[in-house]
Amino acid sequence: MDDGNEKQEPRKMLKLNEILEIVPIARTTLERMIRLKQFPKPTYISNNRRIWYADQIVEWQRQVDNSQPERRRGRPRSKTRSGAAA
Repeated sequence: MDDGNEKQEPRKMLKLNEILEIVPIARTTLERMIRLKQFPKPTYISNNRRIWYADQIVEWQRQVDNSQPERRRGRPRSKTRSGAAA
C-alpha cells in the first residue's frame, strides 16, 4: 500500500534533439508519427518547451519490438539504374 511517504525518483525528461539521437528518423517523420499516434505525444512544460518522458520512449521501443512481424517496409528499389548506359 502506498502511504505517500515513499521517495520516488524523478522521471527523466528528454528534449526533441535527445529524442532524435535515440530514434534514427528525421524530425518531419517524428512529427508525422506523433500526429498519426505512432509515437508518444510530447508534454508541454511551458508555452514553447515540449518534452518526452524517457519511460514512455522505452515503452514505445518495446511496442516496436513486439510488432516487428506486422511492420510495413518501404517500396523495393528498382533493379535498374536510371540513366545508366546500356
